Amino acid sequence: MKNNDLNHDWMHGLYRLPTSQRQQIISDQFSLADDQQALMKENASQLGSQLIENYLTDYRLPEGVVTNLVVNHKTYAVPVVTEEPSVVAAACNGANRAALSGGFTAPAAERAMLGQVVLKNVADPAALNKWLLEHETEILAVANAAHPSMQRRGGGAKRIRIRPAAPFVSVDLIIGVGEAMGANTVNTMAEAVAHYLKEQGYDVLTAILSNAAFMSLQSAACRVSFKNLATATMNGEVVAQRIAELSQLAQVDPYRAATHNKGIMNGIDALMLASGNDWRAIESGAYAYAASSGQLKGLSTWEIDGDALLGRIKLPLPVGTVGGSIGLNPLTRLNFKINGIHSAGELARVAASLGLAQNLAALRALATSGIQAGHMQMQYRSLAVAVGATAAEVPVLVKRLKKLPQVNQNVAKQALQELRKDSL
Repeated sequence: MKNNDLNHDWMHGLYRLPTSQRQQIISDQFSLADDQQALMKENASQLGSQLIENYLTDYRLPEGVVTNLVVNHKTYAVPVVTEEPSVVAAACNGANRAALSGGFTAPAAERAMLGQVVLKNVADPAALNKWLLEHETEILAVANAAHPSMQRRGGGAKRIRIRPAAPFVSVDLIIGVGEAMGANTVNTMAEAVAHYLKEQGYDVLTAILSNAAFMSLQSAACRVSFKNLATATMNGEVVAQRIAELSQLAQVDPYRAATHNKGIMNGIDALMLASGNDWRAIESGAYAYAASSGQLKGLSTWEIDGDALLGRIKLPLPVGTVGGSIGLNPLTRLNFKINGIHSAGELARVAASLGLAQNLAALRALATSGIQAGHMQMQYRSLAVAVGATAAEVPVLVKRLKKLPQVNQNVAKQALQELRKDSL
């Protein structure tokens, strides 16, 4: 049976099968070559097979380390996971420039998550509001009884907020989640409250956490001297002024803001992956916050401050150092050993600072040589590998590619052939 056949019976019940049998079915169904079958089997792991349904194999991404990230006078080496060639180089560049001027400052911040219990068909919103406020203590007790260990650790449901979202009413549970990101905790508590409200006769539409984690906002800032922004051909003050103008553009143009924020999340997402956090939740919350004014804006701002460039960032970072898959993956535990981060609050402060470092490097490149020049320096290595260069040939081929006026895969193949002829 091939993948263009109309009969898809092989898909039914696939999740019930052991990994080896599932791999064989996929191999047969899609006519995988022997080396492709071997690749799938060699990269499979027992851990991966326990984490997701219909597991086939582990899909691996490169891990590197961002060096010299100074946050609150502590110097970090931060493992990050990303496949984009320029991310780690840019993060190191931004971190180093900020470090030369004292690094980043990031204050301790409130950490709470929000669970929504949404009611529909509310005949008398005012009466509902009054009843909910009168029964807040009971509602919180129901929530905390659903996950008592969280309250024992100083977290748990703290208060409720009643928020109209016509034609619905959202009963928001404000929940402290301690060192965890807390999704499962919040969902458990929200569902318990939903059951309680149904017993009281209310019509519940849904009960689930919100990834708009605006009660877990983390800020960071840095002040970078002009001299640490200069290039060989451009004065540091001019560079700073251009960065400030690019920052202003990201506050007024949503098209620029989207790319501005993507650069920030390059670093933050890579750290979230390396630390076992839900990077999709972090992305969702960041972009919701960036658009919370009604227009998409840059998450960071840069302005001239005397003889320096002042950068600030604020975004939701409901991160965790325990829970979920964080404790299951040995590489995640190794990464925490390397980065020396011991709490969720510290992780949030480092993540915000890393995002600002990434942003600084991107804006400096955009303000000077252009973003593509820096990107291509890193892309040449990927291109060299793609055309079949060996580990020894890659650096030599990259040097040759840099000298060419235009580079694509065909040009790289030809350059590799010439390199091999020259080495004979």
